[in-house]
Amino acid sequence: MASSRRKSTATKAKLYARLNFVFRLALAVAMLVVTSLTARAADSALSQLDEQCLACHSAQGLEMKLANGDKLSLQVEGAVYAKSVHSKIGCAVCHANTSFENHPPVKTKIAGSREYSLARAKVCETCHGDIAKLYEGSIHATVFREGNSYAPVCTDCHSPHAVMAKAAYDAKSGAPCSNCHSPIFNAYAASVHGQASLECSNCHRAHDVNPATTGDQLKSACLGCHQGALDSHKTWLPNAGRHFDSVSCPACHSPAAKRKVDLRLYDNAAQQRVAEKEGVPQFESRARLADAKGGGLDAMALQSLLRGFNVEGSDNKTTLRGRLEVSTGVEAHQLARGAQAIRDCAKCHQQGADPFQSVTVSIVGADGRPLRYGAKPEVLNSIISVDSVGGFYTIGGTRIKLLDWLLALAVLGGIGAPLGHMTVRWLFKKYAKRISGKEDS
Repeated sequence: MASSRRKSTATKAKLYARLNFVFRLALAVAMLVVTSLTARAADSALSQLDEQCLACHSAQGLEMKLANGDKLSLQVEGAVYAKSVHSKIGCAVCHANTSFENHPPVKTKIAGSREYSLARAKVCETCHGDIAKLYEGSIHATVFREGNSYAPVCTDCHSPHAVMAKAAYDAKSGAPCSNCHSPIFNAYAASVHGQASLECSNCHRAHDVNPATTGDQLKSACLGCHQGALDSHKTWLPNAGRHFDSVSCPACHSPAAKRKVDLRLYDNAAQQRVAEKEGVPQFESRARLADAKGGGLDAMALQSLLRGFNVEGSDNKTTLRGRLEVSTGVEAHQLARGAQAIRDCAKCHQQGADPFQSVTVSIVGADGRPLRYGAKPEVLNSIISVDSVGGFYTIGGTRIKLLDWLLALAVLGGIGAPLGHMTVRWLFKKYAKRISGKEDS
């Protein structure tokens, strides 16, 4: 009896164990199914045709050897592509000449990976023609047209199979700008703008990127967000408008930066900065010709350079406009909080001030970037420079003694003339009374 009970208990234990195993197995299968469905959910937006493409192109290590030996990756991560904005249009829109009948469609060898990337970038214009027009006016496109085949194009900044909506962009990552501009981005990331997670495009725009130092782009970008900045500066800064025109914002708001004076060649007739003519370089050659000793432009050499630009056209059409700037692009992005900005007037308005010990003369290059040539600090306070840099005068920092004497004479003349007149008039009246007294006697 006891033996029969033991056998029954053992049978039940084995049955429970089997049921437990079956349950666990079913649970594992269910989890695998759920995981599979979850993974497939990411690809749910993909068409059947796209899934057929990914059946091969999702394979790890799928690549193609090009004519120059480069290896072109042909792998596309399905989950990443499904989340991209391009998943909505499908593979065939960009790869219009590809089908299962003629795949792969390569009839001629691809020279290299860069050549392939440039060819794919042209495809972007099919849908993004308006953005392509913006890009054509950018510094990136200009550099590319000059012959630099590695200048950024669409496919360098936007991975075609992983293009995300702008709302998904992570400003802190710095991509894609940091790929080429890592030193500047690192400085920016630690700045007040970087800490606020502002995007590079907030100041530089996304596709029509142009150098900030060649015009008023920098001031316009700053005032675009800080619209009340000019009015707030007027409460404590004398001649605030003049400062905004001749002092770049980073010159005060990057307090640790080294500053310099850039004398910009300016066309008064056209009311814009003088620009180098494409294919006709003249600035460097004229500057070297004027700087015979090669030590930097002095006052006489600076005048000679101006005469060179004024040979053609009206007299004194080309002048110089001074601007206080930071020395490097990295320093321009090291912006601090407003409370840390320089407010000490003596930083500039004193004899021998540091910002005026470094001077350059610049012109806008054919590619939109500034071309600079060194000048001696003495050009800022030489008598000979009165005509050349008369529009950039900082009390203390760029004192031209002749201007000081002229000012003194003007003040003395303004005060002395009426005093002299009154004195002469008083003496004449006194003399007239004396003469009149003698005649009466």
